[in-house]
Amino acid sequence: MKTRDVARAVILAAIAVALSWFFIPVGISKCYPVQHMVNVLAAVMLGPGYAVIIATVAAIIRNILGLGTLLAFPGGMIGALLAGFAYRLSKNIYVAGLGEVVGTGILGSLASVWIVAPLFMGKTMALATLMVAFSVSTIGGTIIGVIALHLLRKGGIWEP
Repeated sequence: MKTRDVARAVILAAIAVALSWFFIPVGISKCYPVQHMVNVLAAVMLGPGYAVIIATVAAIIRNILGLGTLLAFPGGMIGALLAGFAYRLSKNIYVAGLGEVVGTGILGSLASVWIVAPLFMGKTMALATLMVAFSVSTIGGTIIGVIALHLLRKGGIWEP
């Protein structure tokens, strides 16, 4: 483990929590575009392992602070994992972004509707509603994340 990578991970988790006030409410869900931006940044800069850990830590802290719901876990973690693997295989930030969108928008919403909401929240949810909400959130966050990566590269802070 490199100290620089750990520091980046801490900063990214802090950004996800500090900006978690910005959310889009949809039913019992709170969708966070900032978390998806952080997922893309972490996946590309640090890899899938760090990305999942960052998403998990941010979800735990947001839930403790009352700024999130249990739905943050599958959406954030699956999106971060797929984004990390997509980047590792392709070395393309746009493919990483696609991994985030598919992981969160499709797989995360399926896991939320079929597992998390009924088992851990005692709720039933409409899949289409949650899939649209997660997708809107992750597409917006992914676009911001890709733009941020370009800016970080131009500023000499990150090199592919």
